[in-house]
Amino acid sequence: MTVVSAFLVPGNPLPRLKPEVPTLAAFVKALGVAGEALARSRPDAVLVYSTQWYAVLDELWITRRRSTGVHVDENWYEFGDLPFDIYADSELATQCISACAKIGVHARGVDYDGFPIDSGTIAASALLGVGGADRPLVVAANNLYHDAATTENLGAAAAGCAKEAGKRVAVVGIGGLSGSCIRTEIDLGADHIENENDDSWNRRVLALMEQGDTAELRRVLPEYVSAARVDMGFKHFHWVLGALGGEFSRARVHGYGPLYGTGGAVIEFAV
Repeated sequence: MTVVSAFLVPGNPLPRLKPEVPTLAAFVKALGVAGEALARSRPDAVLVYSTQWYAVLDELWITRRRSTGVHVDENWYEFGDLPFDIYADSELATQCISACAKIGVHARGVDYDGFPIDSGTIAASALLGVGGADRPLVVAANNLYHDAATTENLGAAAAGCAKEAGKRVAVVGIGGLSGSCIRTEIDLGADHIENENDDSWNRRVLALMEQGDTAELRRVLPEYVSAARVDMGFKHFHWVLGALGGEFSRARVHGYGPLYGTGGAVIEFAV
């Protein structure tokens, strides 16, 4: 078995930065539960796609063995810094770069000191307990010109490389649900999904995931993406879906709630 666990988690760093806020503490708890499930699956590496790592010309992959530093989020800088110490599976990432050519995608590796790893990858990996030497990451960028189908092919290609290498992998898509952000300053304790339409759509899609109804999900996703302004067209979900071979039997929602008006969820997929 190659893909031994799969998850969809938020990329917003607020749960990492302000875990004392009740709504954010709920995300921390849900991510902890997901992290425990991931650890029990005993992966050799974790395949990660974050909507917050933007690429334009090529599909980028982190090939540097160890990246360390302190990141300052461009939106939530007043709440503190995000230190990181992340290991990558350089060998598997290099294989993924080679595999991209087979699906018509130009790709290259990133290997230099001080590379600005994104907030989503830093926060999610810390709260899931991955990215150490024992569970290194294979991190793929969100190329802004790639559509859902291309991203799904990337996820499938990465899982294929892991299979060829004989490695067990967990798959993580980092990103949000509905994307309507509250545009005024609020007390974080009063956070809420920005509007009822977004909340209704989020819950509808989460219910379909729990049922494992991938056919209906594929049918409604274009409308969901448009109606709820979903984070980056929900490409992080397509990354997971591709790695899972295009379908799954069921999912478990460990947590759902607001992240400054946007929707976020911690989801574990059956593999």
